[in-house]
Amino acid sequence: MRIARFDLRGAERVGIVEGDAVRPLPGCDSVLVAAAHPEPAALLAGAEPAVPLAEVRLLAPVRPVAVRDFVSFERHVAGAKRAVEGEAGVPDCWYEQPTFLFLNPHSIIGTGEPVVPPYQCELLDFELEVAVVIGRDGRDLTVAQAAEHIAGYAILNDWSARDLQRREMRMGLGPAKGKDFATTLGPWLVTPDELADRVSGDRLRLTMTVLVNGREVGSDDLGNMAWSFAELIAYASRSAWVRAGDVIASGTCANGSLVEAWGRTGRHEPPPLAAGDEVTMSVTGLGTISNVIAEPRPEAGPIPRARRLAPAPAGRSS
Repeated sequence: MRIARFDLRGAERVGIVEGDAVRPLPGCDSVLVAAAHPEPAALLAGAEPAVPLAEVRLLAPVRPVAVRDFVSFERHVAGAKRAVEGEAGVPDCWYEQPTFLFLNPHSIIGTGEPVVPPYQCELLDFELEVAVVIGRDGRDLTVAQAAEHIAGYAILNDWSARDLQRREMRMGLGPAKGKDFATTLGPWLVTPDELADRVSGDRLRLTMTVLVNGREVGSDDLGNMAWSFAELIAYASRSAWVRAGDVIASGTCANGSLVEAWGRTGRHEPPPLAAGDEVTMSVTGLGTISNVIAEPRPEAGPIPRARRLAPAPAGRSS
């Protein structure tokens, strides 16, 4: 099934997507509840008449409590490292185990919503990814168990302010405000049975494509992930809970961001995103998300530099 969360005439609804229409589910207010229904045919039989997608506003399929964004495409790591950190190659530690960062769950937006960049951001970028949504709670899962916790798949765009990110990562803690402002998730949740014909071993062979203002700027195959989603979930669950509704993202695919090209050439070509630009991402079987860049909000007020401690008096330790 393709299960959407959407706004219909001011009311938030959940429904099943069929072609270019959605059938609202009466009494159902959760995409996860619909995805876990034991009898999909019966669920669909009880749905309301179809409403054209053009008449609804699609929302992000879930409101996650936690979003873990992994780094699982080797070619992206190589290109981005040069641009962000000024060093070439993939660190040896990357191959040892998966790595993730936490994104801001309060910044999740749906397709069609404007993206407001941070104040004074001059190097705005996108990141083409696929995410899974956890269907039920789990902890210390094996890889086999983790696979059973996947409720479905969606496209994710991890918007990034590269100039903020570059400055922040000098502290060795990873990006923070550089990725704090917006993450697109959508257009809906696609349950695993919909993608059965795309399974190859423990990977999904899905073509991923990104366009800027209608021009293709990058593509890759989801099957090129260095770890499977089940392996990423199992790692995330080590000594920690993964909860229903949590989002686990693949990380950016090769050619799925501008920063890779900047790292290879040493130039900001293609140029950073600017107000009015439209970024459209499509993944086989998952659909399409699209967002337009808005003007940044004005600065709320300056943040002062750190107050330095006075030197300790001579002869005394600080």
